[in-house]
Amino acid sequence: MRVIIAGGTGLIGRALTASLLKDGHEVIVLSRGAAAPVDFPGEARLVRWDGRSAEGWGKLINEADALVNLAGKNLSSGRWTSKRKQSILSSRVNAGKAFVQALQQADKLPAVLVQASGAGHYGVENPALLDENAPIGNDFLAGITKHWEDSTLPVEAMGLRRVIIRSGVVLSRTGGALWLMLLPFRLFVGGPLGKGDQWLSWVHIEDEVRAIRFLIENPEAKGAFNISAQAVSNKQFANAAGKIMRRPSFIRVPAFMLRLVLGEMSTMVLEGQRASSKKLTDLGFRFKFHEIESALKDLI
Repeated sequence: MRVIIAGGTGLIGRALTASLLKDGHEVIVLSRGAAAPVDFPGEARLVRWDGRSAEGWGKLINEADALVNLAGKNLSSGRWTSKRKQSILSSRVNAGKAFVQALQQADKLPAVLVQASGAGHYGVENPALLDENAPIGNDFLAGITKHWEDSTLPVEAMGLRRVIIRSGVVLSRTGGALWLMLLPFRLFVGGPLGKGDQWLSWVHIEDEVRAIRFLIENPEAKGAFNISAQAVSNKQFANAAGKIMRRPSFIRVPAFMLRLVLGEMSTMVLEGQRASSKKLTDLGFRFKFHEIESALKDLI
């Protein structure tokens, strides 16, 4: 199988690329950077793109079996100024439009396109267990996911199977949010953030990759899928991290302090969603790391 991945040099993209290569698949990674990260799988083919058009790479679509669009500026790359918000949005929308353009010009379509999104789609005000039919939120992150998902919607009219992955926070030992989440515990000042009752939808990087591959390979998979193990409250996460690391987990960080330091970006840690992956598991997928303690034991 030949897979084209946009955003393949990021946390999820590198892990997905390595997994596919290990099983003998061919991977083409679209990257705006001049060089791949040090830990990037060397067997993958790296192709430059501008992130907004099919120029220079579009013809590769004709030989592809699957497309994976993970491209988008890191949400935690800095305070959410108006300029950064626009950059976060445009990086996602432009990448999606580039895929649509390439597919419109293709002589042969692949079997599937996997479109990245996030559990933030459901907003931050609904404490219920949320499946894929839950209404979209009305905050910044929810709006981002709406535009991100819609950027590749036209491919469905071409007859292409499209899968949307609304992932929880991806936990990995090689990058992403986990290092920052565990830093206070390493400094012996770990504990709940704000009230501590906000939900955290999360997924181990290994299960994230396994779920993406499962959805690529299953012809019945279509539409939006939540990818989240058993959601926990922020307090439950703190207790599990403290227990495994043998560090204090009771030193609460006031919400006002996080808002002062992070600005609007603080919503990523002070608010959350409780996403259900029942649709995914009903299709036959099984999480290897379903509970937060087993995931943290593996990663720490």
